[in-house]
Amino acid sequence: MGIDDKLRDLKEKEKLAELGGGEARIKRQHQAGKLTARERVKLLLDEGSFQEMDKLVLHQCHDFGMEKKRIYGDGVVTGYGMINGRHVFVFAQDFTVFGGSLSQSNAAKICKIMDLAMKVGAPVIGLNDSGGARIQEGVASLAGYADIFLRNVLASGVVPQISAIMGPCAGGAVYSPALTDFIIMTKNISNMFITGPDVIREVTHEEVTMEELGGAETHNTISGVAHFAAEDEEHTFELIRELLSFIPDNNLEDPPLVESTDPVDRAEEDLNQVIPADPNQPYDIRQLIRRVVDDGNFFEIQEHYAPNIVIGFARLAGKSVGIVANQPDHLAGVLDINASDKGARFVRFCDAFNIPLITFEDVPGFLPGVAQEHGGIIRHGAKLLYAFAEATVPKITIITRKAYGGAYCVMASKHIRADINYAYPTAEIAVMGPEGAVSIVYKRELEKAEALAQLHQEKVREFREKFANPYIACEKGFLDEVIKPRFTRPKLIAALRMLENKRDSNPPKKHGNIPL
Repeated sequence: MGIDDKLRDLKEKEKLAELGGGEARIKRQHQAGKLTARERVKLLLDEGSFQEMDKLVLHQCHDFGMEKKRIYGDGVVTGYGMINGRHVFVFAQDFTVFGGSLSQSNAAKICKIMDLAMKVGAPVIGLNDSGGARIQEGVASLAGYADIFLRNVLASGVVPQISAIMGPCAGGAVYSPALTDFIIMTKNISNMFITGPDVIREVTHEEVTMEELGGAETHNTISGVAHFAAEDEEHTFELIRELLSFIPDNNLEDPPLVESTDPVDRAEEDLNQVIPADPNQPYDIRQLIRRVVDDGNFFEIQEHYAPNIVIGFARLAGKSVGIVANQPDHLAGVLDINASDKGARFVRFCDAFNIPLITFEDVPGFLPGVAQEHGGIIRHGAKLLYAFAEATVPKITIITRKAYGGAYCVMASKHIRADINYAYPTAEIAVMGPEGAVSIVYKRELEKAEALAQLHQEKVREFREKFANPYIACEKGFLDEVIKPRFTRPKLIAALRMLENKRDSNPPKKHGNIPL
């Protein structure tokens, strides 16, 4: 056979690989409102940049008649390409081939690109659309999952890992996305669960639909498993591309620098009106964040889960920052179990990938209640404390209003190695709020008082003036400066520039023991 014949043979094999499970199955995929694996990769990556690997891989199973059902690629498309000119590695499960089920050969393809990603220091993006483990291969398919899980763990904190759920993801398959940094679920076509509705109905007698059990809305609002809910597949890819624009390729690099025309010294007069005069009146912390960051662009993460804390990426003078902020507009901004977990994971991601942390603090404390105590608020709150204390990236905190009790300590206080701590003149820093403090400190005096309400109000006013203000903390060096709100942006940028060459480290150890 000459070279021309061999090239024709290669072309034929590649054509078969590109057809996946065949035209009929591709049509069914489209009828279900879903793109094929190759269509997804093409939409995600820069035009013409995809370099496919292992295109002609076949499964090695010879049981249950599988030796007669061998399809090139074996149900997953893998390779590398570019997103905005930056290298990324991608795998896309092909539902048209055995329902995208995982085989030993299929898993080996995924592991190969993950190994390469760690060698060269580039992000890994997984497009998940699979019926689960390939039953015909038995334990070999389970071994394939475990091989992938290991690489998810080894790559954690080394290269960013992003999972897009674009179809079913069930059983053991869910643990690979769960180990990655960010999960994006596409509405109406994706779901994730350990056991499906049929098994639940049989074992626990609970009736639940697939969407209720593990749909995009469920995991973005109730479980907190997912970070984004995309409207459709195109929106999924837009979110991935925007997310990558804020983060570096690996843990040895700095985040991308983006040219900004937003003036560095821009004062924002409106900030003086964002914080209400009444300390108990709610306000939306995102209004403050958007007025401070470059061009008002705040890329929020887990927007619909634990909304009493706000996390996300933004830029200041073109440089990426991670933002953690209490949200007075929901539960007065208290810290609870879910908010603590949400904040801690984000802080640790930013620290792993050299992204400075900006904290906007307005927190009345931890959420009281039997359910919170029995649910382990002590342990969960300690996660956020641990994450902030462990982080060695530049850390800047602004207390906008309340900073009470242990929550003051937890939210990147000076005492856990925050570099620069500012406060607005409206800040109240104390062991507890003035009302509660007065009831304890002046208990006997209040019990004897005839005009109880009047005396209580006077003592609250006195306590707020004497103790619940930022100047006591300034006197002790716990705050570096009380700043005018309108100068928040230039103050933050100046501090970030000063901290550019910050060097900090933790004691030598294998790893700490975060209170999981």
